[in-house]
Amino acid sequence: MDKRLILGTLFSYGYNHWLSSCPSRRVRRLFLQWYLGSLGKGSGVQMGCKFLNARRIYLGERNVINFGCLLDGRKYEIRLGNDVSIGPEASILTLGHNPQSSDFADRGGEVRIGDRVWIGFRATILPGVTVGEGAVIAAGAVVTRDVEPYTIVAGTPARKIGERNRDLCYHLSFDPLLQ
Repeated sequence: MDKRLILGTLFSYGYNHWLSSCPSRRVRRLFLQWYLGSLGKGSGVQMGCKFLNARRIYLGERNVINFGCLLDGRKYEIRLGNDVSIGPEASILTLGHNPQSSDFADRGGEVRIGDRVWIGFRATILPGVTVGEGAVIAAGAVVTRDVEPYTIVAGTPARKIGERNRDLCYHLSFDPLLQ
C-alpha cells in the first residue's frame, strides 16, 4: 500500500476523531494550516467538522465553517472564496456513485463556492456544483446543479426562490472562545 495513502488516512483519522473535538481554535488552526490545501487568513473551523482528503480543500480568507460540517475532498477539489459562511452540519461532497453503473462506479466533480456565499444549516452541495458569488443556500437545501451569483435557492432539489442584494461589502469575523 502507498505510504502517502497510509499517512493521509492516519492524519485524517487523527483530526476527524481527536483534534476536531479540541476546544482550542488555535490548536485546530495550527493543524489545519498544515493539513488543508490552504486555510486563508481569518478563516475559522469550529469543533466537530470533518474533512475527507483535506489536501484537496482550499478555504479562502475569513470563512466561517460552523460545527459539524463535512467537506469531502476525496477525489476532487473543494475551493471556497472569501467571506463564505457555512452553517452547522452542512455537507459539501465531491464524490458519489453512478446509480446506473452495473459495477457501482464512482462519479463526481470539483465544487467551487464564490465569495460571500451563505450556506444554511444542514444544506448539502453535491459533486460538480459551482455556487456563484453572493448566493444563498437555504437551510436543508440539496444543491444538485450550479447556482447563479446572488441567487437564493431552497428545497430538495434546490430551486431559485429569490435574488440577494448585490451591494455586499461585509467581511466575516467570528472567533468564539470555545468553538
